[in-house]
Amino acid sequence: MRRVIVPAAFVLVSLLPAAPATAAPPQKVPVAEGYGGAVATVDLDASKAAISVLKKGGNAVDAAVAAGAVLGVTEPYSAGLTGGGFMVYYDAKKRKVFTIDGRETAPRAMTSTSLEGIPFDEGVTSGLSAGVPGTLANWDLALREFGTLSLKQALQPAIEVASKGFVVDQTFHDQTASNAARFKDFTSTAALYLPNGAPPPVGSRFRNPELAATYRELGRRGPGWLYGGRLGQEVVATVKRPPVTPGSTRNVRPGLMELSDLRAYRALLRQPAKVSYKGMDVYGMAPPSSGGSTVGEALNILESLPEVGLHEYLEASRLAYADRGKYVGDLPGVPLAELLSDGFAKERACLIGDRAMPNPAPPGDPDGAYGPCAQPTGTATPVADEGPETTHMVVADRWGNVIAYNLTIESTGGNGIVVPGRGVLLNNELTDFTFGPAPGDPNLPGPGKRPRSSMAPTLVFDDGRPVLAAGTPGGSTIITTVLQILLNRYEFGMDLPEALAAPRATQRNTAETQAEPAFLAAHGAELEARGHRFAPNPEIGAATALEILGRGRVQAVAEPVRRGGGSAMVVSGK
Repeated sequence: MRRVIVPAAFVLVSLLPAAPATAAPPQKVPVAEGYGGAVATVDLDASKAAISVLKKGGNAVDAAVAAGAVLGVTEPYSAGLTGGGFMVYYDAKKRKVFTIDGRETAPRAMTSTSLEGIPFDEGVTSGLSAGVPGTLANWDLALREFGTLSLKQALQPAIEVASKGFVVDQTFHDQTASNAARFKDFTSTAALYLPNGAPPPVGSRFRNPELAATYRELGRRGPGWLYGGRLGQEVVATVKRPPVTPGSTRNVRPGLMELSDLRAYRALLRQPAKVSYKGMDVYGMAPPSSGGSTVGEALNILESLPEVGLHEYLEASRLAYADRGKYVGDLPGVPLAELLSDGFAKERACLIGDRAMPNPAPPGDPDGAYGPCAQPTGTATPVADEGPETTHMVVADRWGNVIAYNLTIESTGGNGIVVPGRGVLLNNELTDFTFGPAPGDPNLPGPGKRPRSSMAPTLVFDDGRPVLAAGTPGGSTIITTVLQILLNRYEFGMDLPEALAAPRATQRNTAETQAEPAFLAAHGAELEARGHRFAPNPEIGAATALEILGRGRVQAVAEPVRRGGGSAMVVSGK
């Protein structure tokens, strides 16, 4: 029988906020439990929008789109209609899981060498890094296939928030301040996000009337206004001729996007990635996301081991990332079925011993012919830079539909360029490609290609019924955060709020494992004695999750502290 090693002295105290004895009730809470539907996002306004939709009879997809549009207002440095994302959705009536790929694409003019020789930091803030946006097409497809609201109706809460404004919190202020140097280099961005030449102060009210007008016009004209219409023309003009502030010394490269790229864009329904784990079914996003394949492979490896603890978690992550780098990208022939096979998992699991493996671990060979303990001979692929931002939400409705939704504009603040007069930042998603030269890398750019993502919206089913939904931002740490939440919940015996609050570590086939201070304090010495090396990371991820408790009761959970804490809400607490 496999033995589960529960981490000793899992330090939660440092991550949970202390409540003053006489404090007023907080505006947002990280845990809510009740009936009629539930939501968890990073933002109170977005959660309120989703709950409002659910209370008025909308379903989980309607609520997710409404919340996503609000996040484009209140979390504009992480999400927006010119970004992209992935949805994993359970349709209770059809009793089936669907996934929607709204990932951005490279322009048709982009080749495998288009990013070669460009310093990464220079690529981040450029027109060249802007991918053809997928979020709006994602919203439109989701609403048409599974929703009950029109796009115009779903955008109304966001229009109201953008018009009336929201209160600037410390996170928004700090993110603006950290981007101020590059925001100043674009006239449109400085005018919107640096009023009076400085970040909006904490406690002030921030309004975005231009974005409100953009949403209104989208509601009237529909997605074609972006995908070939006037808004699309303005996006292309901004990409090709960024509005650089006179006198700026920043080298801002123009992009390759054309209006024909926008006309050709499609959000896609894809088959989910699926594994069996501890008798449950775990569904995630298939390529071009590496989230479902890498989380799934790591779970399979762990289930093949006689015991599971934090050492095994780190080693399984290391191996799964090695295989991700070698095989996963937006190209034909990704061996997804073999990467998620039990035979391959057992072959990889036998490499995990009592001590940490040498770095980097080479990839395995998912060829279908698995030996008792095959030694890999391939060459490891370095982990590419990925923006730490993005945002994630979960929504459940009264009919049993459940959605986990990751959306992003890549780096914090995307490429830093606001489309003049439209109030929306462009993404810099193409920096998720491998810059090269890297012959044979599955994640090299190409015409119309979608960059590999780490986003991992995840649904867990027990006996055919959804029991848990989870996801997080965090760039390439997304995969390990989701994996660690699942292990905390199902291996280490934590309830869901504990599973999200617990300190995190992320091993991505790198020489050092990044870890939060509380994780190092509780487990660093023990794991270092087994050969692990660590580098501190003050904060990993900003997860949201929900658990279906039965009899219609749902628990929604957001971060208690990370990224300022999230907002969990339910339709009815009784």
